Amino acid sequence: MKVTDHIAQAKGTLISFEVLPPLKGKGIEALYKHLDPLMEFNPSFINVTYHRSEHVFKKRADGTFEKVVTRKRPGTESICGAIMNKYNVDTVPHLICGGFSVNETEDALINLRYLGIDNVLVLRGDAAKNESAFEPEPGGHKYASDLLKQVVNLNAGIYLEDELKGTHKTDFCIGVAGYPEKHFEAPNMESDLKYLKQKIDAGADYIITQMFFDNAKYYAFVKACREAGINVPIIPGLKPVTSKKQLTVLPKTFHIDLPADLSNEILKCKTDEEVEKVGEHWLLEQSRDLKKSGVPVLHYYTLGKPHVFVNVVRDL
Repeated sequence: MKVTDHIAQAKGTLISFEVLPPLKGKGIEALYKHLDPLMEFNPSFINVTYHRSEHVFKKRADGTFEKVVTRKRPGTESICGAIMNKYNVDTVPHLICGGFSVNETEDALINLRYLGIDNVLVLRGDAAKNESAFEPEPGGHKYASDLLKQVVNLNAGIYLEDELKGTHKTDFCIGVAGYPEKHFEAPNMESDLKYLKQKIDAGADYIITQMFFDNAKYYAFVKACREAGINVPIIPGLKPVTSKKQLTVLPKTFHIDLPADLSNEILKCKTDEEVEKVGEHWLLEQSRDLKKSGVPVLHYYTLGKPHVFVNVVRDL
Protein backbone atom coordinates (compact mmCIF):
# COMPACT_ATOMS: atom_id res chain seq x y z
CA MET A 1 0.00 0.00 0.00
CA LYS A 2 1.26 3.46 -0.87
CA VAL A 3 2.29 6.00 1.75
CA THR A 4 -0.17 8.48 0.26
CA ASP A 5 -2.98 5.91 0.51
CA HIS A 6 -2.17 5.33 4.18
CA ILE A 7 -2.43 9.08 4.74
CA ALA A 8 -5.63 9.48 2.72
CA GLN A 9 -7.38 6.67 4.62
CA ALA A 10 -6.18 7.69 8.09
CA LYS A 11 -8.52 9.13 10.72
CA GLY A 12 -5.65 10.77 12.60
CA THR A 13 -1.87 11.07 12.77
CA LEU A 14 -0.03 7.91 11.74
CA ILE A 15 3.25 6.49 13.09
CA SER A 16 6.23 5.33 11.03
CA PHE A 17 9.78 4.31 11.82
CA GLU A 18 13.16 4.31 10.05
CA VAL A 19 15.83 1.62 10.47
CA LEU A 20 19.27 0.73 9.17
CA PRO A 21 20.07 -2.62 7.52
CA PRO A 22 22.44 -4.77 9.59
CA LEU A 23 26.15 -4.58 8.87
CA LYS A 24 27.52 -7.10 6.40
CA GLY A 25 28.39 -10.32 8.19
CA LYS A 26 25.70 -9.81 10.82
CA GLY A 27 22.41 -11.67 10.95
CA ILE A 28 19.03 -10.04 10.59
CA GLU A 29 18.08 -11.05 14.12
CA ALA A 30 19.51 -7.79 15.51
CA LEU A 31 17.18 -5.83 13.23
CA TYR A 32 14.21 -7.92 14.33
CA LYS A 33 15.17 -7.34 17.96
CA HIS A 34 15.20 -3.61 17.20
CA LEU A 35 11.81 -3.70 15.49
CA ASP A 36 9.93 -6.16 17.71
CA PRO A 37 9.06 -3.67 20.48
CA LEU A 38 8.13 -0.98 17.94
CA MET A 39 5.55 -3.17 16.21
CA GLU A 40 3.28 -2.72 19.24
CA PHE A 41 2.29 0.62 17.69
CA ASN A 42 1.23 -0.75 14.29
CA PRO A 43 3.40 1.54 12.17
CA SER A 44 1.90 2.33 8.79
CA PHE A 45 5.26 1.87 7.10
CA ILE A 46 8.94 1.36 7.87
CA ASN A 47 11.69 3.19 6.01
CA VAL A 48 14.91 1.31 5.35
CA THR A 49 17.82 3.69 4.92
CA TYR A 50 20.92 3.11 2.87
CA HIS A 51 24.51 4.33 3.04
CA ARG A 52 26.51 4.47 -0.14
CA SER A 53 29.42 2.19 -0.97
CA GLU A 54 32.92 3.24 0.00
CA HIS A 55 36.20 3.21 -1.89
CA VAL A 56 39.27 1.83 -0.16
CA PHE A 57 42.77 1.40 -1.51
CA LYS A 58 44.44 -1.96 -0.94
CA LYS A 59 48.17 -2.35 -1.43
CA ARG A 60 49.28 -4.93 -3.98
CA ALA A 61 52.38 -7.08 -3.65
CA ASP A 62 54.23 -4.87 -6.18
CA GLY A 63 53.68 -1.78 -4.02
CA THR A 64 50.91 -0.24 -6.14
CA PHE A 65 47.41 0.32 -4.82
CA GLU A 66 44.14 -1.10 -6.05
CA LYS A 67 40.86 0.83 -5.66
CA VAL A 68 38.23 -1.49 -4.21
CA VAL A 69 34.51 -0.76 -3.75
CA THR A 70 33.04 -2.03 -0.48
CA ARG A 71 29.49 -2.02 0.84
CA LYS A 72 29.17 -2.24 4.61
CA ARG A 73 25.46 -3.08 4.56
CA PRO A 74 23.35 -5.26 2.25
CA GLY A 75 20.91 -3.76 -0.22
CA THR A 76 17.55 -2.48 0.88
CA GLU A 77 15.61 -4.87 -1.39
CA SER A 78 16.36 -7.94 0.71
CA ILE A 79 15.87 -6.12 4.03
CA CYS A 80 12.53 -4.67 2.94
CA GLY A 81 11.40 -8.09 1.78
CA ALA A 82 12.39 -9.67 5.09
CA ILE A 83 10.57 -6.98 7.11
CA MET A 84 7.41 -7.31 5.02
CA ASN A 85 7.49 -11.09 5.31
CA LYS A 86 7.93 -11.10 9.10
CA TYR A 87 5.69 -8.20 10.13
CA ASN A 88 3.26 -7.76 7.22
CA VAL A 89 3.97 -4.03 7.14
CA ASP A 90 4.69 -1.75 4.18
CA THR A 91 8.28 -0.69 3.66
CA VAL A 92 9.92 2.32 2.02
CA PRO A 93 13.42 1.60 0.69
CA HIS A 94 15.75 4.55 0.22
CA LEU A 95 17.18 5.01 -3.26
CA ILE A 96 20.37 7.05 -3.53
CA CYS A 97 22.45 8.34 -6.41
CA GLY A 98 25.89 7.69 -4.96
CA GLY A 99 27.46 4.34 -5.76
CA PHE A 100 24.99 3.23 -8.42
CA SER A 101 24.82 3.44 -12.21
CA VAL A 102 21.47 4.11 -13.87
CA ASN A 103 21.36 0.46 -14.96
CA GLU A 104 21.91 -0.78 -11.42
CA THR A 105 19.18 1.59 -10.26
CA GLU A 106 16.75 0.24 -12.84
CA ASP A 107 17.53 -3.34 -11.79
CA ALA A 108 16.94 -2.42 -8.14
CA LEU A 109 13.58 -0.82 -8.99
CA ILE A 110 12.52 -3.90 -10.93
CA ASN A 111 13.48 -6.12 -7.99
CA LEU A 112 11.53 -3.92 -5.59
CA ARG A 113 8.46 -4.13 -7.79
CA TYR A 114 8.76 -7.92 -7.98
CA LEU A 115 8.74 -7.96 -4.17
CA GLY A 116 5.46 -6.04 -4.11
CA ILE A 117 6.99 -2.86 -2.71
CA ASP A 118 4.92 0.21 -3.56
CA ASN A 119 7.09 3.02 -2.17
CA VAL A 120 10.55 4.53 -2.57
CA LEU A 121 12.27 7.53 -1.01
CA VAL A 122 14.51 9.22 -3.58
CA LEU A 123 17.66 10.92 -2.27
CA ARG A 124 20.94 12.11 -3.68
CA GLY A 125 22.84 10.74 -0.70
CA ASP A 126 26.02 11.92 0.96
CA ALA A 127 29.48 12.32 -0.45
CA ALA A 128 31.79 9.36 -0.01
CA LYS A 129 33.92 9.52 3.12
CA ASN A 130 37.09 10.22 1.15
CA GLU A 131 35.46 12.96 -0.96
CA SER A 132 34.94 16.59 0.04
CA ALA A 133 31.93 16.95 -2.26
CA PHE A 134 29.42 14.57 -3.79
CA GLU A 135 30.64 12.81 -6.91
CA PRO A 136 28.27 10.57 -8.87
CA GLU A 137 29.16 7.05 -9.90
CA PRO A 138 30.32 6.82 -13.53
CA GLY A 139 27.08 6.37 -15.43
CA GLY A 140 25.07 7.36 -12.37
CA HIS A 141 22.86 10.26 -11.35
CA LYS A 142 24.30 13.50 -10.00
CA TYR A 143 21.05 14.88 -8.58
CA ALA A 144 18.06 13.43 -6.77
CA SER A 145 15.85 15.08 -9.38
CA ASP A 146 17.46 12.91 -12.08
CA LEU A 147 16.92 9.77 -10.00
CA LEU A 148 13.32 10.87 -9.48
CA LYS A 149 12.83 11.18 -13.24
CA GLN A 150 14.08 7.61 -13.71
CA VAL A 151 11.45 6.31 -11.27
CA VAL A 152 8.76 8.43 -12.92
CA ASN A 153 9.79 7.05 -16.30
CA LEU A 154 9.48 3.47 -15.07
CA ASN A 155 6.04 4.33 -13.72
CA ALA A 156 5.22 5.33 -17.31
CA GLY A 157 6.73 2.11 -18.70
CA ILE A 158 9.84 3.85 -20.06
CA TYR A 159 12.95 1.73 -19.52
CA LEU A 160 16.57 2.50 -20.36
CA GLU A 161 16.44 0.19 -23.38
CA ASP A 162 14.41 2.08 -25.95
CA GLU A 163 13.71 -0.98 -28.06
CA LEU A 164 11.71 -2.78 -25.35
CA LYS A 165 8.10 -3.34 -26.42
CA GLY A 166 4.99 -3.93 -24.32
CA THR A 167 6.77 -2.85 -21.14
CA HIS A 168 5.23 -3.20 -17.69
CA LYS A 169 4.57 0.07 -15.88
CA THR A 170 5.67 0.24 -12.28
CA ASP A 171 3.52 2.12 -9.78
CA PHE A 172 5.83 3.50 -7.12
CA CYS A 173 4.73 6.17 -4.66
CA ILE A 174 7.73 8.49 -4.55
CA GLY A 175 8.92 10.43 -1.52
CA VAL A 176 11.62 13.10 -1.42
CA ALA A 177 13.47 14.88 1.38
CA GLY A 178 12.70 18.35 2.70
CA TYR A 179 14.86 20.56 4.91
CA PRO A 180 13.10 22.89 7.39
CA GLU A 181 16.47 24.55 8.03
CA LYS A 182 17.42 24.28 4.30
CA HIS A 183 19.86 21.91 2.67
CA PHE A 184 23.40 22.87 3.64
CA GLU A 185 24.43 23.23 -0.01
CA ALA A 186 21.57 25.60 -0.86
CA PRO A 187 22.50 29.30 -0.81
CA ASN A 188 19.16 30.21 0.77
CA MET A 189 15.73 28.81 1.61
CA GLU A 190 14.14 30.31 -1.50
CA SER A 191 16.40 28.37 -3.85
CA ASP A 192 15.97 25.22 -1.76
CA LEU A 193 12.18 25.50 -2.08
CA LYS A 194 12.50 26.11 -5.82
CA TYR A 195 14.31 22.83 -6.33
CA LEU A 196 11.92 21.03 -4.00
CA LYS A 197 8.94 22.26 -6.02
CA GLN A 198 10.65 21.06 -9.20
CA LYS A 199 10.73 17.57 -7.70
CA ILE A 200 7.04 17.73 -6.80
CA ASP A 201 6.17 19.01 -10.27
CA ALA A 202 8.25 16.18 -11.74
CA GLY A 203 6.16 13.55 -9.93
CA ALA A 204 7.13 13.23 -6.25
CA ASP A 205 4.12 12.36 -4.06
CA TYR A 206 5.16 13.42 -0.58
CA ILE A 207 7.98 14.92 1.50
CA ILE A 208 9.74 13.63 4.63
CA THR A 209 11.75 16.24 6.49
CA GLN A 210 15.20 16.18 7.91
CA MET A 211 15.15 15.95 11.70
CA PHE A 212 14.46 19.16 13.59
CA PHE A 213 14.12 20.06 17.26
CA ASP A 214 12.08 23.24 17.02
CA ASN A 215 8.53 22.69 15.77
CA ALA A 216 8.26 26.34 14.79
CA LYS A 217 10.79 25.64 12.03
CA TYR A 218 8.66 22.79 10.70
CA TYR A 219 5.51 24.94 10.71
CA ALA A 220 7.37 27.76 8.93
CA PHE A 221 8.68 25.27 6.38
CA VAL A 222 5.21 23.90 5.68
CA LYS A 223 3.83 27.43 5.32
CA ALA A 224 6.62 28.37 2.89
CA CYS A 225 5.99 25.19 0.89
CA ARG A 226 2.29 25.91 0.59
CA GLU A 227 2.98 29.48 -0.49
CA ALA A 228 5.36 28.10 -3.14
CA GLY A 229 2.59 25.86 -4.49
CA ILE A 230 3.81 22.62 -2.88
CA ASN A 231 0.65 20.85 -1.74
CA VAL A 232 1.72 17.24 -1.11
CA PRO A 233 1.83 15.74 2.41
CA ILE A 234 4.84 16.92 4.44
CA ILE A 235 5.86 14.35 7.05
CA PRO A 236 7.97 15.56 10.01
CA GLY A 237 11.09 13.50 10.76
CA LEU A 238 11.98 13.24 14.45
CA LYS A 239 14.89 12.00 16.52
CA PRO A 240 15.85 12.38 20.20
CA VAL A 241 19.17 13.59 21.57
CA THR A 242 20.61 10.73 23.63
CA SER A 243 24.17 11.82 24.47
CA LYS A 244 26.11 15.01 25.17
CA LYS A 245 28.32 14.26 22.19
CA GLN A 246 25.33 14.82 19.92
CA LEU A 247 25.23 18.49 20.88
CA THR A 248 28.12 18.97 18.46
CA VAL A 249 27.71 15.91 16.20
CA LEU A 250 24.13 16.62 15.10
CA PRO A 251 24.69 20.26 14.07
CA LYS A 252 27.93 19.36 12.30
CA THR A 253 26.60 16.26 10.51
CA PHE A 254 23.06 17.35 9.69
CA HIS A 255 23.46 21.15 9.64
CA ILE A 256 20.65 21.77 12.11
CA ASP A 257 20.20 23.91 15.21
CA LEU A 258 19.28 22.73 18.68
CA PRO A 259 17.11 25.13 20.72
CA ALA A 260 18.86 26.79 23.64
CA ASP A 261 16.31 25.38 26.10
CA LEU A 262 17.19 21.85 24.98
CA SER A 263 20.96 22.31 24.91
CA ASN A 264 20.93 24.03 28.33
CA GLU A 265 19.06 21.12 29.88
CA ILE A 266 21.46 18.64 28.32
CA LEU A 267 24.50 20.55 29.60
CA LYS A 268 23.15 20.17 33.13
CA CYS A 269 23.20 16.39 32.79
CA LYS A 270 26.03 14.41 34.37
CA THR A 271 25.52 11.17 32.43
CA ASP A 272 24.24 10.13 29.04
CA GLU A 273 21.43 8.29 30.82
CA GLU A 274 20.25 11.67 32.11
CA VAL A 275 20.64 13.14 28.62
CA GLU A 276 18.49 10.35 27.24
CA LYS A 277 15.68 11.23 29.64
CA VAL A 278 15.87 14.90 28.61
CA GLY A 279 15.87 13.94 24.93
CA GLU A 280 12.96 11.56 25.43
CA HIS A 281 10.88 14.22 27.16
CA TRP A 282 11.68 16.78 24.45
CA LEU A 283 10.70 14.30 21.72
CA LEU A 284 7.42 13.53 23.50
CA GLU A 285 6.51 17.20 23.76
CA GLN A 286 7.45 17.75 20.12
CA SER A 287 5.29 14.80 19.12
CA ARG A 288 2.30 15.95 21.19
CA ASP A 289 2.42 19.41 19.65
CA LEU A 290 2.78 18.09 16.10
CA LYS A 291 -0.02 15.57 16.57
CA LYS A 292 -2.29 18.30 17.95
CA SER A 293 -1.55 20.39 14.84
CA GLY A 294 -2.74 17.52 12.64
CA VAL A 295 0.44 16.35 10.92
CA PRO A 296 -0.20 13.34 8.66
CA VAL A 297 2.53 11.11 10.12
CA LEU A 298 5.08 11.20 12.93
CA HIS A 299 8.18 9.64 11.38
CA TYR A 300 10.80 8.52 13.89
CA TYR A 301 14.46 7.99 13.07
CA THR A 302 15.00 5.03 15.40
CA LEU A 303 18.66 4.37 14.67
CA GLY A 304 20.14 2.79 17.79
CA LYS A 305 17.69 3.36 20.69
CA PRO A 306 14.31 1.69 20.09
CA HIS A 307 13.34 1.79 23.78
CA VAL A 308 13.25 5.60 23.70
CA PHE A 309 10.61 5.50 20.98
CA VAL A 310 8.64 2.81 22.79
CA ASN A 311 8.40 5.14 25.82
CA VAL A 312 7.52 8.19 23.72
CA VAL A 313 4.89 6.59 21.49
CA ARG A 314 3.31 4.73 24.39
CA ASP A 315 2.94 7.99 26.33
CA LEU A 316 1.73 9.74 23.19
